[in-house]
Amino acid sequence: MSITIKSEREIDLMRKAGEILANVHQRLAQEIQAGMSTYEIDQIGENLIREYGCIPSFKNYQGFPASICISLNDEVVHGIPSKTRIVKEGDIISLDAGVIYKGYHSDAARTVGVGKISESAEKLIKVTRKSFFEGMKKASAGNYLSDVSNAIGNYAEGMGYGVVRSFVGHGIGTSLHQEPEIPNFVCTNRGPLLRKGMTLAIEPMINEGTFKVDLCSNGWTAVTSDMKNSAHYENTVLITDGKPEILTLTEKEKEDGFLELF
Repeated sequence: MSITIKSEREIDLMRKAGEILANVHQRLAQEIQAGMSTYEIDQIGENLIREYGCIPSFKNYQGFPASICISLNDEVVHGIPSKTRIVKEGDIISLDAGVIYKGYHSDAARTVGVGKISESAEKLIKVTRKSFFEGMKKASAGNYLSDVSNAIGNYAEGMGYGVVRSFVGHGIGTSLHQEPEIPNFVCTNRGPLLRKGMTLAIEPMINEGTFKVDLCSNGWTAVTSDMKNSAHYENTVLITDGKPEILTLTEKEKEDGFLELF
């Protein structure tokens, strides 16, 4: 396994890529309203990315046709935007996006509610987010990758949720997907040792019910097998000798105290 350790110059570029993507996510979430199509949301997202002088990481990546993966309710990941898919009050919507800044990628996902959402949907979003930060408590040089995976999986499963196994996080840098793969579920293999300078996209996908997913006929979108809701929380993370540096945290999240969660 070849895991790239980033230089200080590369880290600075990835910090900027992360800052831009965080701004895109914060602004995009503010634009979403009931009655919009997922195509409209994708167009807004792409325009924001290009406004910052960046390229969407996802557009045409391995044939994906859009800039933002937009997944509603029981859709887990890789939802394809559509002019006929209309967002409704009470939906939860997962927005997964990446940007390329001067040749370096950042990758992040958020699940947000549209208007007033159910208590169960709100709890799912919070547990998914909290599982990520449980993983952050273990994401420092000298620990093993499985320490992060196990912290995420144990927390989410302990709360009674299903942790998706079919999709995992990944290294990130000059390409969107680099080694290592990063499970969000409990692992028996301890995996590689975390080292200062690694950049990782860590992304728990948590289901209200079963962890099992099915692939839709479009060949991209995964849905929960029991049709219950799913949520997604992802950040690009820099491993250091101490606390990890989350490169894609939004300003609102910082103001809301997310840096104190790990």
